[in-house]
Amino acid sequence: MKEYLSLNEYLKNTFGCKVYKIALDAGFTCPNRDGSVGRGGCIFCSGSGSGDFTFRGKSIEEQIEDGKKLLSKKADPSSSKYIAYFQAFTNTYAPAEKLESIFMPVIIRDDIAALSIATRPDCLPADVLHLLEKLNRIKPVWVELGLQTSNEETAKYINRCYENKVYDKAVADLFSIGLTQIITHVIIGLPGESKEDMLGTVRYVVSSGSNGIKLQLLHVLKGTRLAEDYAKGLFKTLEMDEYLDIIKECLNIIPPDMVVHRLTGDGAKKDLIAPLWSADKKRVLNAMNFMKKKG
Repeated sequence: MKEYLSLNEYLKNTFGCKVYKIALDAGFTCPNRDGSVGRGGCIFCSGSGSGDFTFRGKSIEEQIEDGKKLLSKKADPSSSKYIAYFQAFTNTYAPAEKLESIFMPVIIRDDIAALSIATRPDCLPADVLHLLEKLNRIKPVWVELGLQTSNEETAKYINRCYENKVYDKAVADLFSIGLTQIITHVIIGLPGESKEDMLGTVRYVVSSGSNGIKLQLLHVLKGTRLAEDYAKGLFKTLEMDEYLDIIKECLNIIPPDMVVHRLTGDGAKKDLIAPLWSADKKRVLNAMNFMKKKG
């Protein structure tokens, strides 16, 4: 497995200390759920909008403190910093004034090193971009865009509800306001996609100028429309050796200065239908480390 710039390495180089991420749920929804562009969300998305590991139902301040307590076994509060990761649903899908009231109190905290915001490329109007530029002058602001695939047919199947050109514009707009980490979320193993389709998506992300990437294994979770198709036998999930082979080829495409934020991912074990091997995260990471040593 080719050497790559991991998130941990990037954080140490950038902040000079150990930095931990705290996942947050600000209570947003998604235009792909409320009817603005679609209904029901993307077919793989759980009821928590990818916020399965947040402290839902609490204030943002309480969530941060709970996250710090959870991390206290491995994080020394006196020498650690944290990234406030607004993860659940679409975190720029609100008026800029409301967004500022949520983000500003967080970014000015002494214990927060950066703000990371997960969103859709079609939810970055001019006033929101202006706010992100303002926040980025205080501390680094990262934006994570959910592309998932560059295959337009697959995008229709998963109910993404925007075209690739919308993603291209979002990346260009975010760079124009001076952001230093634009992260693109990609799903490996989407139904109907070949290995070349998946590698094509990674090439597309690299060519877009995005300087961070998350490679996420497809999880089939209970309560999703994807789970219904899986139950009908319409597709199969990847085996571990298949996934590792694809990841190895993805890393051959990714340039050495692109930050790899993730090589796999977690699904809530209580909701995971497939692939069940992914629940054994230690086994997966050990296999990746073994591949890396082999070269």
